[in-house]
Amino acid sequence: MLDIRIEKTATPKQKPAPGEKLGFGHVFTDHMFVMNYTEGKGWHDARIVPFERISLSPAAMVFHYGQEMFEGMKAYKDEKGNAYLFRPDMNAKRANDSNDRLCIPRIPEEDFVQAVEEVVKVEKDWIPTDPGTSLYIRPFIIATDEFLGVAPSKTYLFIIILSPSGAYYASGLAPVGIWIEDEYVRAVKGGIGYAKTGGNYAASLKAQVKAHDGGFSQVLWLDGVERKYIEEVGAMNIFFKINGKIVTPMLNGSILPGVTRNSVLQVCRHWGYEVEERRISVDELVAAAHDGSLEEVFGTGTAAVISPVGKLRFKDEVMTIGNGDIGTLTQKLYDFITGIQWGKVEDPFGWRVTL
Repeated sequence: MLDIRIEKTATPKQKPAPGEKLGFGHVFTDHMFVMNYTEGKGWHDARIVPFERISLSPAAMVFHYGQEMFEGMKAYKDEKGNAYLFRPDMNAKRANDSNDRLCIPRIPEEDFVQAVEEVVKVEKDWIPTDPGTSLYIRPFIIATDEFLGVAPSKTYLFIIILSPSGAYYASGLAPVGIWIEDEYVRAVKGGIGYAKTGGNYAASLKAQVKAHDGGFSQVLWLDGVERKYIEEVGAMNIFFKINGKIVTPMLNGSILPGVTRNSVLQVCRHWGYEVEERRISVDELVAAAHDGSLEEVFGTGTAAVISPVGKLRFKDEVMTIGNGDIGTLTQKLYDFITGIQWGKVEDPFGWRVTL
């Protein structure tokens, strides 16, 4: 168990007022969690301190070789003021999977969860309560050695910052357009596609700009070898309802194992749907869109939770899904999972963690 030192700020910031438009990831709370790693000593000096700039050498290895990982989580409040986390143990496990791939020292999962819980407790009053809002939690680790050499760092910083946030998409739950990318690739099996690290997102920017310029919200990636199998969206995993079945690409080493993805799979099976985790080709997807068997498409992720997809673009063709409206299952999943997160519905899975 961590012995966490707490230093409160002497100059607290003004919190956003109820009803104030928050956006996503622009406003930050008064405090942050910080912990150091030193080779031979391990993780040490766990502390919650005022939110402040960090000082690093220009030679810090994170700047030159990209050795870093991050996570994304949320805290919620119900109408009675109770605060919750959603499956923090899953984030702790995934963080260590990323750490292992990136040669970053593991953090005991119970310590990761404790750190998140304690900093959120300190900032509990920052959790917004307007519909659709939450406190976004960003744990991350960066390599800090002052060394220009390609090798694992011997020192690291583990930091958690918090941001009261509104809906990920300004349009809320309105269906979005997805651009199926046929020029660039994001990740390959054997690479770092399953790790939550900045390099994956840097690799996605070129196609993301192209998609935005074409009037689409996100990029749907194909596999990096055959360029024919569906993988994931830039910020989400992807699901299809085809002839009543729920289909999503199987995890293969180049797809992020999303916490919301796992939750949707469990919920759909709990509700009696036939669920398939398998390879699905873009040709199969296009054929299903043409013959009407592609009933719904939606993305899943911590930031957006459930994001309905109203149209898909592949090459020169734009396919409308379900008349461009949100699907019945998509809406039901959104209502149920956010209901668990905000303490509005019964949690049959034990995912909601009360702070």
